[in-house]
Amino acid sequence: MRTLVALFLAALIAGCAAYGRYQLDQRYGAPDPGRFDQSRSIAALPIEYRRDVKPILDSRCVVCHACYDAPCQLQLGSYDGVTRGANGERVYDAARLLAAQPTRLFQDAASNAEWRNKGFQPVLNERNPGAKPNREAGVMARLLALKRRFDFPRFGSLPQDRYDFSLDRSQQCPAIEEIGRFESEHPEWGMPYGLPPLPERENRTVTAWLEAGAPAAPEPALTGAQRDQIARWEAFLNGADAKTRLMSRYLYEHWFLAHLHFDELPPGDYFELVRSRTPPGRPIDLIATRRPYDDPGVARVYYRLRPHRPALVSKTHMPYALDTARMARIKAWFLDETYAVKALPSYDPKVSANPFIAFEQIPVRSRYRLLLDEAQFTVMSFIKGPVCRGQVALNVITDHFWIGFMHPDNPTFNETSAFLADVLKEVSLPTEQQSNALLTKWLSYSQGQTEYLKRKSELTNRRFTGSSSPSLSMLWDGDGTNANAALTVFRHFDSASVVKGLLGDRPQTALIMGYTLLERIHYLLVAGFDVYGNTAHQLEARLYMDFLRMEGELNFLGLLPGGDRNAVRDLWYRGAGGEVKSYLNGSKAYFTQRTGVEYRTGDPLPELFGLWKAHLAPVLDHRYDLAENPRDDPNADLLKKLAGLRGRVLFFLPESSFLTVQGVDGVDRHYTLIRNSAHSNISELFSEANRRLPDEDTLLVTPGFIGAYPNAFYRLRSNRLAAFVDLVSRLRSEQGYAALAARFAVRRTDPGFWAHADALHEAFGKADRVEASLFDFNRLENR
Repeated sequence: MRTLVALFLAALIAGCAAYGRYQLDQRYGAPDPGRFDQSRSIAALPIEYRRDVKPILDSRCVVCHACYDAPCQLQLGSYDGVTRGANGERVYDAARLLAAQPTRLFQDAASNAEWRNKGFQPVLNERNPGAKPNREAGVMARLLALKRRFDFPRFGSLPQDRYDFSLDRSQQCPAIEEIGRFESEHPEWGMPYGLPPLPERENRTVTAWLEAGAPAAPEPALTGAQRDQIARWEAFLNGADAKTRLMSRYLYEHWFLAHLHFDELPPGDYFELVRSRTPPGRPIDLIATRRPYDDPGVARVYYRLRPHRPALVSKTHMPYALDTARMARIKAWFLDETYAVKALPSYDPKVSANPFIAFEQIPVRSRYRLLLDEAQFTVMSFIKGPVCRGQVALNVITDHFWIGFMHPDNPTFNETSAFLADVLKEVSLPTEQQSNALLTKWLSYSQGQTEYLKRKSELTNRRFTGSSSPSLSMLWDGDGTNANAALTVFRHFDSASVVKGLLGDRPQTALIMGYTLLERIHYLLVAGFDVYGNTAHQLEARLYMDFLRMEGELNFLGLLPGGDRNAVRDLWYRGAGGEVKSYLNGSKAYFTQRTGVEYRTGDPLPELFGLWKAHLAPVLDHRYDLAENPRDDPNADLLKKLAGLRGRVLFFLPESSFLTVQGVDGVDRHYTLIRNSAHSNISELFSEANRRLPDEDTLLVTPGFIGAYPNAFYRLRSNRLAAFVDLVSRLRSEQGYAALAARFAVRRTDPGFWAHADALHEAFGKADRVEASLFDFNRLENR
């Protein structure tokens, strides 16, 4: 009976949509998807997309509608994204049995007609033009108008029964044929959803643009200086010799997500490295494949630079500087180094998915040097790439941990790394199965990793002895100048951040990485991960990452006295399941030699953290350190008191929030509050709440902005900061937090919400013009 009812309702909805389409066709003509494919002359028009409208869409719409997790796949950060429209199919689908077809903007279709064939529906009027049809037959115009008709609340939280802000909420993606029904069923769901309406002036601008037919000028031409830089780098990357071709393939597979910028030019413009069928000097003929190492289908690939066109959003922005010095370093590592390339590797998945086979002819040190040179970018791609969206994907890491790296010039490390890279040619990653994986093969991957760890254990126990015992001198020190030598990673439940420096006094865990570990994680979570892959593909990547994280932890534990290693490891894995304990028990003999670190206290773990900081002091990045003296920051003492809070009082705070303190000097100072949630272990996929240890929670307070997805905004005058800290220190319930938010939070309903959001983005831009990008408001709480 239920099936019949469901079929009847589906047929009824389809019939209504068909009738609505018929009515629109009769009134305004048949749709023409090609209308917005070509830019138009705007000489006679007073309003235009890039000059007048894009700044509004970026600051009001892109903050929710960008990248893979944009609601309805509606990406509003570019004109192409606006004209492409919406699609109700989820990119992130935890129940996908078969891989989906990719729908990557600027890659998987070249026209709006092609996007319509891929299931995208327009949000602009594609029927006969005119102010009235552009207003009445366009979803975007209708939803903006709907927002103005509803009396949006001006204080408090929004009704829970009418608004859903959960990460996996059901999507409502009405086509224009269905918009009337949507408006009657959800009169409060105009755009921006769950946020105040656009300011009147901005609303008039966007509405006038839509009524005018959404005109847009052609893309601005590149400057002469930009063309010169592009020509220089494309010449460098596209030499005909085998050595250059292999180098460029390696660079592309590690840079394909990068937002490249020319450090010798003014900041603001970014570029992408793509594969093309055409050589430099000719228009790019894009080669679009699921993975960067998939067969390009041509005999010769050319590596080309094209402008990055969407708005910059923090959740994907990964800047990477290209300049003369970097080109010289890459040339020294990959071209001047003495080695021969006898043959270019094939694109067979068993070769291309395994970098230890594909790039075995390039010296390990050369590859490792590239990964270290911008280690923050290397690790950031694990986090800001498409893999790490959602709590199940991210609960493979703790909320707060440090990362260090083995020194690339250490002779013992180089010998060991080369040997292990050779061993790994026989060890497959789950991504070898491509996008439709079978969990039945999991046992072979587990066994392969166990065998590899055994071989590594045997080698390290032979090599790292005596004067070569592991010590802090074996860690990369950034060559005395590179701040990438030390990184801190924060997990904010369903998002994460990585910054330079060693933040906090005592992280929850720590990892030491070498070349083989960095490379495997990259090909597992970045190059080899397909966000459109099936559930098994995504699950295997998460499960395998457990092994790689544990390996990094084992490397760190080797710096501790032998008698303390197991106790620390057991503390990190309290209450772990039987399989994990079995694996851990087998790994306890991973490294049995003495440490080369000299300890002076009876508590070696915190002592090691302190020694680590001291060792890397010359290159540590301190931009996120709280000021020690009120002369440097008048809020210093109270912020240190706030950062000193521990335990259950933090339980009701958001994972990540921005605090703005208005000083008596008229200066706004911005800080990030990060609640580091403690867990008994992170070795299981589900039931995370059952493994929470709120008594061990900590709070990190930093100047500036960390995190792409703020959960809350607080704004207060400096003379109210003491009251804010006091309320936080006495939090015991959700009601207590509601009282805190009522006094200090800039809630979703606050009439000043957009002005505050603009102030945050402006401050971010002034603080760092390269990293500045738009925050994402999809995780803002409604409390």
